[in-house]
Amino acid sequence: MTAPDRDARQMRLVAIVIAVAMLGWLAIQAIGREYDWAAQWAFLADLAAIGAFVWSLIVTWRIWRRRNA
Repeated sequence: MTAPDRDARQMRLVAIVIAVAMLGWLAIQAIGREYDWAAQWAFLADLAAIGAFVWSLIVTWRIWRRRNA
């Protein structure tokens, strides 16, 4: 597998992680509001979404560095 193919595959994975994290976060917030869940569950969903976004940012930054090297 060549480097551009690997980078393209990783960027697709990053896009999927961002989309799933955002949709999952929105769903958890809506479900939690509907069923009156405790605030700690909303904070846990926030933390998981932030973790996914940070991971996506790090992977994207690494790909960008590899392409500019």
